[in-house]
Amino acid sequence: MPEVSPLSEFPPVPLTLEGSSLLHQFFRFDWKAWRSCADGERKKIAANATDALKNLERPKPGAPIQTALFSQLGHKGDLILVHFRDSLEALNQVELDLAQTELYDYLTPTHSYVSVVELGLYESSRKTYEAAGNFEPHSPEWNAEIAASLERGSAAMAPRLFPAVPEAKYLCFYPMDRKRGEQVNWYTVPFAERQRMMHEHGLIGRRYGDRVKQIISGSIGMDDWEWGVDLFAEDPVVFKKLIYEMRFDEVSAVYALFGQFYIGVRLPIENLGNWLHGKL
Repeated sequence: MPEVSPLSEFPPVPLTLEGSSLLHQFFRFDWKAWRSCADGERKKIAANATDALKNLERPKPGAPIQTALFSQLGHKGDLILVHFRDSLEALNQVELDLAQTELYDYLTPTHSYVSVVELGLYESSRKTYEAAGNFEPHSPEWNAEIAASLERGSAAMAPRLFPAVPEAKYLCFYPMDRKRGEQVNWYTVPFAERQRMMHEHGLIGRRYGDRVKQIISGSIGMDDWEWGVDLFAEDPVVFKKLIYEMRFDEVSAVYALFGQFYIGVRLPIENLGNWLHGKL
C-alpha cells in the first residue's frame, strides 16, 4: 500500500470548480425625469424595455431563467439586475444590450459586481491531492491528474455550477473577504484547520437548505472582494436568521469581513410597467 503524504506536504490552496459567470447591476432610477416625460412616450419606453428584459430573462423559449429583476429596498438604489451567463463576453453583451434601451437613459449605476460560480472543494481536495501523490506537485503528470479529477467533478456538479436564477421572491446579496491581517490571517492557517472550519461552517448552511437557495461566486481578481454571496428565499427574515447564526461560527466570527448588504423584492419583468407607475 503506497505511503500517504502528510497534509502539510500538499499545496495550501483548496481546489475549486467554476461555472457560470455572474453580473450584478444596481441602479438608481431618475423619477423626476421620468415624470416629466409624456405619458405616451413613457408607455413606449416601458414596453420596449420589457421586451428587451424578457429576451435577456430567457434567451430561448423554455430556457432556464438567466436574468432576474428586483425592486431594491433602501437608499442604495432602486433596481437590481442579476445575470447568469456562460462567459464574461456574454455578460458584457448583456450590458451593451441594456445600454441600447431608452429606459437606460433614466438609470444611473450605483454599484456592480462581477464573479463566477464557485464550489470550494475543501472536503475532496485532500483525496485528490493524495491520488496525485505519486507525482511531483505541479509537474505535468500531477497537473494532468488534478485536471482529470476536476473535470469529473465539474460533470457531476454541472447543475450547481450552471444554475438558473432561482425563482424566489426575495434576494439578499453581499460580498465578503477572509481576513489577511497581521494578527489574524486565514491564508496562513494550516489546510487541515481550514478544512475543519469550513466543514462546520457548511453544516449551518445545510440546515437552512429547505428555506434558502445559496449561490457562492468567486471574485478574486475580478472584483474588489473575494466572494459574492446570493441568498434567495420566500421569507426575507430567514436571511437574518441564517447570517446571524453563521456569525457565531468560527470561520465568520474570526476570519470573515463583510461588505454592504443589498436586498430586493422580485419584480416580474412583465410587471415593469406597473413599477414605473409606482406599484409592485
